[in-house]
Amino acid sequence: MARSALHPVALVVATTVVLLAAAPRGGEAITCSQVYGDLISCVGYLQGGPIKQQCCSGIKSLIAAARTTQDRRTACGCIKTAAAGLSGIDFGRVSQLPGQCGISVSYKISPNVDCSKIN
Repeated sequence: MARSALHPVALVVATTVVLLAAAPRGGEAITCSQVYGDLISCVGYLQGGPIKQQCCSGIKSLIAAARTTQDRRTACGCIKTAAAGLSGIDFGRVSQLPGQCGISVSYKISPNVDCSKIN
């Protein structure tokens, strides 16, 4: 299996961290290309490598870009779609990602996120 896309569960979890932390502000709609570009540098960390500064920067960029509920739902869906082919994800690292990037979340990170319920 190719490792060019993020694992569905890992990306959903990582994106949920980002998307649920973002405050709605309005503006241009987010695109899947933007989501992928922001998060692709996190794959190595989720597969056991060192965290890269670009990963945390990408997460922070996605938080800033996901301004509306629809943006956050779109980003979640993009990640679920793109991530179908990746293997080798360390799910413990998925839950550690927010802390590694200095992002606090007040909810449980779950691989079973329902994108339609993201606000």
